[in-house]
Amino acid sequence: MRLDRSRLCCGLWLAVACVATPSAVLASPFDGQWTVTIVTNAGDCQPSASYPVVVSDGRISAAGTGELAGKVNSSGVVRVSLQGAHGNGQLSGNSGSGKWNGASAGVACSGRWQASRN
Repeated sequence: MRLDRSRLCCGLWLAVACVATPSAVLASPFDGQWTVTIVTNAGDCQPSASYPVVVSDGRISAAGTGELAGKVNSSGVVRVSLQGAHGNGQLSGNSGSGKWNGASAGVACSGRWQASRN
C-alpha cells in the first residue's frame, strides 16, 4: 500500500508535536503549539492538509511516529525526517515555511509547508 506523502510530511511536523514539558533553561524560542499546513506541488499525494503540532525544547517529535526525527534550532532552522520524507525550512517569530520531499512506492512527491504559532 502506498503511503500518503502528505501524511508523512504531517508526521514530520507532528514531530513538532511532542510530549516533553519545556523547562525554563532548555526552552526554545519556538516552543509551543503550531498549526502546519502541508501543500503538495508535485506527485500523486494528498493536495493539502493542516495539522496541530508542538515544539518542545526545540525538539521535533510526534506521538505515535517513532521514526520521526528532527529539531528547530535557536535561529529557527527546521530539519525533520520521517520514513524517507524530509522537510526543512525556517521559523521566525510566530510563523514559518519550508519545503518537503520524499517518495512512496517509487513515486516522488514534494511540496511546501507553512506554519503559524497558535
